[in-house]
This record gives sequence, C-alpha cells and structure tokens, in this order.
Amino acid sequence: MNEQPLVVLGVTGSIAAYKAADLTSKLVQAGIEVRVVMTESATRLVQAQTFLTLSRQPVVTDLWSLPTWQPEHIALAERAALLAIVPATANILGKMANGIADDALSTFALSQAGPILVAPAMNPRMWANRAVQANCARLRDWGVTFVGPGSGRVACGDEGTGRLAPVEDILAAILARLGR
Repeated sequence: MNEQPLVVLGVTGSIAAYKAADLTSKLVQAGIEVRVVMTESATRLVQAQTFLTLSRQPVVTDLWSLPTWQPEHIALAERAALLAIVPATANILGKMANGIADDALSTFALSQAGPILVAPAMNPRMWANRAVQANCARLRDWGVTFVGPGSGRVACGDEGTGRLAPVEDILAAILARLGR
C-alpha cells in the first residue's frame, strides 16, 4: 500500500495566515496528508475549523488538550516527512533559532528530526532587522529551507521585502522537497 506523505503545516500569527488555508487545500488535492499545528496568534486570524475542514485531520492549537496519552508533537514528528511553517513570523524564526519551545508549534519544531521549510512573512523593517537576519542565517546553516519572502506591498501598507511568497511557489518547494 502506498501511504500518503505527511506534511505538518505550522501556521503562525501573520496576517498571511489565511493563505495557509489555500496551501492546505492544494496539498490535499496533490495527495498529501496535512496535519496543521497553529499558534494561538494564528487562531485569532483564521479558525482551526477551516484547517480541520480542508485537511480532514485534527488541528493542534495547544499542548494541553490532547486526546491521547502520547504528546501529539512527538507522535507527529515520528511520521512527518516535512515540517512547513507558512507563514513564518519573526517570532517563530527566533524561537527555532534559539531552541525555545513554549507552544505547540515551537515544541513540535524542536521535535522534528526531518526536513523543515519556512516561508517568512512580516513587515519589511522586521525582515531587515539584524536579529531576524541572524536567526535566519543560523536556521539556513542548520539546513532549514527558505521560500521567500517576496517583495511588494504588505498588509500595513509598507513596501519592501517581507511579503509571503506566492502559494504556488511554496507548494512547488514542498512537492520538490517530498520528491514529487
């Protein structure tokens, strides 16, 4: 039996979080099993129910409401072919680069032994910040794949580099990473 590859999709609190719903739909249509892990901030922008409906899988939003004895982040990490964080805020990039695990997504990221792909999305001034760039350099050195960010107008009206890469580019990078 040919099992579907599992992609864990981390969704963070960037206004671009709504685009992760489109990505989820496209991944499922491509025959990929998608399990979504959302930060609390992400749930204020897009409802977990959206991802439950699109992925047809339970959505993890915190570490404290797990239905089984085994912590979900460990169970998922054992099966995940890829962790894709879309959108990746400065916050999650900093947590990953510095080993901070204080929510479901950052804890899962530390548990993930396989490949990780991130698609940053933030204000251009934040993206250009020395701390953010140092965190990204560290993550690249550790083998994390980056898709974007792109340039253009961001939600606050500023222009520059920091905008989420097009969903099609992120999808192509995920499929390539999975060898599809």
